Order: sequence, then C-alpha cells, then structure tokens
Amino acid sequence: MAQDLSEQELLKMEVEQLRKEVRNPRDPVSKTGKEIQAYVEAQAGSDPLLQGIPEDKNPFKEKGSCVIS
Repeated sequence: MAQDLSEQELLKMEVEQLRKEVRNPRDPVSKTGKEIQAYVEAQAGSDPLLQGIPEDKNPFKEKGSCVIS
C-alpha cells in the first residue's frame, strides 16, 4: 500500500501518527518503575513461581505409579 502513496501522503500519515502519539499521557520511568516494583512485591506472596504449588493442588502431580512385574 505504501508504494501506491506519494511522498507527501506518506508524510501526512506520519504527522497524523505523531499527533496521536503526542496525546498519550506519559509518566517518568522513575515513577512507574517504583509502582511496578511495589506491585510485584505485593503479589509475591501468591506467586506460584516463587512460593511453589501445594502438593494437593498440583494438577501435574503423578496420581500413582505403574509397576510391571
């Protein structure tokens, strides 16, 4: 599609995209980084990757063993 457009039309599209992007609210990384860290630390108690899965709730635990005699 871009091949069918003139350079002027492409530049207009780019300007429109930049106008849309400039309207997006932005926060400094120093603020959002602290918020993300606080959220992760608050959720750490219920994170199964950090705490492990209780044996009685583990769907991948082997139900029993098979013995061939």
